Amino acid sequence: MPKPTDIRCAAASLYFLPVHTRLPLKFGTETVSYVTCARTRVRVRDAGGRTAEGWGETPLSVTWVWPSTRSYEERHDAMKKFCVVVAEAWARFESTGHPMEVGYDFQEHVLPKLLKEFNAQRHAGADPMPWLAALVCCSLFDIALHDAYGNLLGRPVYDTYGPEFMSRTLADFVEPAADTRVSFAGKYPQDFLVRPRPNQIPAWHLVGGVDLLDKSELTGKEPQDGYPVLLADWIQRDGLKCLKIKLRGNDAAWDYQRILKIGEISLAHGVDWLTADFNCTVSDPAYVNTILDRLRDEHPRLHGMILYVEQPFPYELELHPIDVHSVSARKPLFLDESAHDWRHVRLGRELGWTGVALKTCKTQTGALLSLCWARAHGMTLMVQDLTNPMLAQVPHLLLAAHAGTIMGVETNSMQFYPEASNAEARVHPEIYRRRNGRVDLTTISGPGFGYRVNEIQRELPAVASSVEGE
Repeated sequence: MPKPTDIRCAAASLYFLPVHTRLPLKFGTETVSYVTCARTRVRVRDAGGRTAEGWGETPLSVTWVWPSTRSYEERHDAMKKFCVVVAEAWARFESTGHPMEVGYDFQEHVLPKLLKEFNAQRHAGADPMPWLAALVCCSLFDIALHDAYGNLLGRPVYDTYGPEFMSRTLADFVEPAADTRVSFAGKYPQDFLVRPRPNQIPAWHLVGGVDLLDKSELTGKEPQDGYPVLLADWIQRDGLKCLKIKLRGNDAAWDYQRILKIGEISLAHGVDWLTADFNCTVSDPAYVNTILDRLRDEHPRLHGMILYVEQPFPYELELHPIDVHSVSARKPLFLDESAHDWRHVRLGRELGWTGVALKTCKTQTGALLSLCWARAHGMTLMVQDLTNPMLAQVPHLLLAAHAGTIMGVETNSMQFYPEASNAEARVHPEIYRRRNGRVDLTTISGPGFGYRVNEIQRELPAVASSVEGE
């Protein structure tokens, strides 16, 4: 049944904010020195004609969503162009309902067609844009829709994910695994969320593949900007207790030695937990198993500190349905790039994955549906970063606080572009700086996502696209 609080998207404006890294960020086979953050302001309207605005932002992380031998610039430019296409489609999308309902309808019925048409129109020989890239381009608008809805009601958006505001139950969006007695009938997202949220959560620091570990690696070309460069200095300054180690996945000797070196630094400086991220480059579970077993036998303390293993295998599960039970028998194994939506999570569970790394950059709607499906089926959760600066950091941290993760949240924009968030940090200082190994969400308050955007003095670039609905 329709509700008087149902909304539709009535307008969308799009901005592109360039951000340069202070140090290179290596992902897979590529190293990144800059990224574009796509930001949108949407206007929504309810059945009574009331309107409200909401904001969403996502880094267009080209190397993460679109591995390819094509140039970074070609893929980067394509993603920006697709954001313009998506903005126009959102502004003219006539579906009404709660943001979960409208967001679901857009992703199911509109986004696939947009992507197919966009790829068909690209020049001959161009790599087709993957679905994950399309989700990232869509996510900022979906996030903004949720924010606008909360602003319209004058309530935090996490207070709206129940029957008071939603006409559809989870059973209208997701299906349980056939081998369980799980039922989503009569269930809503609020039934799987942590409420009230904790305001302080542990923070994970990313140790990238080209990050400097000790003084022997210094070249004299490091930035002299007052921020740490060496791992031990980061640990001491931020009181870090959790480190995520980026590995190559195609060089077992390098990966093993990297874990050992970071492990030694961790033990010397009071770090409690490690996780290993193999960057989707492994094709045989034996590669991961051998490293884990060797750690268990030769360095049992470090082996015990590894809380989970993240996405070693290619992220297209349908094309690479690798049985990973042998890995998850050793350590919790988390889907990340593969967890496009709840259907991929279901397939992952069948193949032996035991956890899901959620990301708001796959849309707020999709993240919540994957969260609910995973928790209902006993899978463990984590919220991973896309190196989210500025406004993108807020929904990211709120998802982690409400998800009940295995251990806090990954947050690393303060490592790679700390100055990018200066305007937002004046309002929310403790979400852009880690203290005692944690981030503090206390200042995130009010309706929507609690950005308090009217207090943030940020000068935006020229509008890249502005579309009014019909």
